[in-house]
Amino acid sequence: MDEQDALRLAETVRAACVAAAEQAYEEGGVRGLCAEGRWELALDAMKRLELRSVVGL
Repeated sequence: MDEQDALRLAETVRAACVAAAEQAYEEGGVRGLCAEGRWELALDAMKRLELRSVVGL
């Protein structure tokens, strides 16, 4: 894997993490969670992100 491929992969993973966190944070708001609870939900979403699907494996 060359440098450009590695950077594209990293950007793909970052975008997936951000999207998962944003979605979970918003969901937490709908559920009525406080800011701390919403943040914890967002962190959990990033931890549970299925990386194989993000990178196409």
